[in-house]
Amino acid sequence: MEDIKKMYKKIVKDNFPDTIKIDMGGQILIYKKKIWNIYDSDEGWNVERGLRYGENPDQPAAMYELINGNIVLGDVRFFDSDIKLVSGVMEEDMIQVGKHPGKINLTDVDNALNILKYLDKKPACAIMKHNNPSGVAYGATNTEAFIKAFSSDRIAAFGGCVVFTRTLDEETAKEMVPYYFEVVCAPEFEGGAIDILKKWKNLRLLRIKNIEGLQKFKFVRHIDIKSLMDGGIILQESQPFKIKSKEDLRPAEAIYKGQTYRIKRQPTEREYNDMLFGWYVETGVSSNSVLFVKDEATVAIGTGEQDRVGVVEIAIFKAYKKFADLEVFKRFGIPYAVFKLEAEKGLRKMEDLKAIEEYTREQKAGLMGSVVVSDGFFPFRDGVDAAIKEGATAVIQPGGSERDYEVIEACNESDVAMVFTGQRLFKH
Repeated sequence: MEDIKKMYKKIVKDNFPDTIKIDMGGQILIYKKKIWNIYDSDEGWNVERGLRYGENPDQPAAMYELINGNIVLGDVRFFDSDIKLVSGVMEEDMIQVGKHPGKINLTDVDNALNILKYLDKKPACAIMKHNNPSGVAYGATNTEAFIKAFSSDRIAAFGGCVVFTRTLDEETAKEMVPYYFEVVCAPEFEGGAIDILKKWKNLRLLRIKNIEGLQKFKFVRHIDIKSLMDGGIILQESQPFKIKSKEDLRPAEAIYKGQTYRIKRQPTEREYNDMLFGWYVETGVSSNSVLFVKDEATVAIGTGEQDRVGVVEIAIFKAYKKFADLEVFKRFGIPYAVFKLEAEKGLRKMEDLKAIEEYTREQKAGLMGSVVVSDGFFPFRDGVDAAIKEGATAVIQPGGSERDYEVIEACNESDVAMVFTGQRLFKH
């Protein structure tokens, strides 16, 4: 067992070149491998190394920073920014190294920033786990944003990556320190906040000052490169930023067999805010996915499912499980699973657990009044029916299904608002 534990502590040597040059029709991009000279707790001194390892401890990996070049394809300019984020991290930005950073740590930060670049109205927080958000929220303060994001899924947030859009202050650090995270990233840290969070010796504290200008990346395009197992590659342009305000959304409407079907109720201002917030969060969620959003915070996130109604049902299941767990934790300071195990052994009152479960059902796990956000169209009405049953009051989705009329009817029957974006957000 001890040997297995050591597997996660080792740093895997990679054989990737120091530089990479890509020639795209005569336009040259030059990349340099990222190497840091940072303290290694196992060695006891500073060591020059790149990434710890890739997605798994037996996968060597390297990260490269673009140091020269740009690409112009048609009317799109890629990499047209001198602002560096994750790939530009230097030794001095690693306020506390903790364990040497690996691929997942940095790609979690990157995908959090991919979401947060749209959330610039007020302090925002994204908690990532395995390159998907477990919770994202706006707040009047960093602390409120963190609490709302953490409350979305307290269980999955364990060992996650927490990213803020504003300087991390002492109050927020005090709220965070009881819980274990792998990475905490912000544009800056107050000195007191650093001292508080250093309680966790393996925690990576990462400063990326350019988060302060993150909103500029809303409009910057990049090239997605997918490597195939036979050595081939697929290139695609990143999606353009089309949904900028509620004016870019249109009320759901469809024509079926010569008859026009229109949504009856328009969204309220609060629902519009939640729609836009949820749509921006959806850009960083693996497909097929469906989110429930309320008061500019995620309530439940369903990811990576093969069918639309299935991912709605999974999100609802998660909402009930996480809501009950949070209630147990608030009242008794322990997780739901621990309380149940102790109650079964007679160490706690089972009726306390049943009361919380009943309260969870009464509150519909916090889903009442929520907005449903879908990255693809609903091919049948069953997905929205399942969401409406739990109290959802509005839907935002791309539209374009042969049965859009059916989904519109389902919403009209329950006085639910729905808008189409005309844009799909699949992410694989």
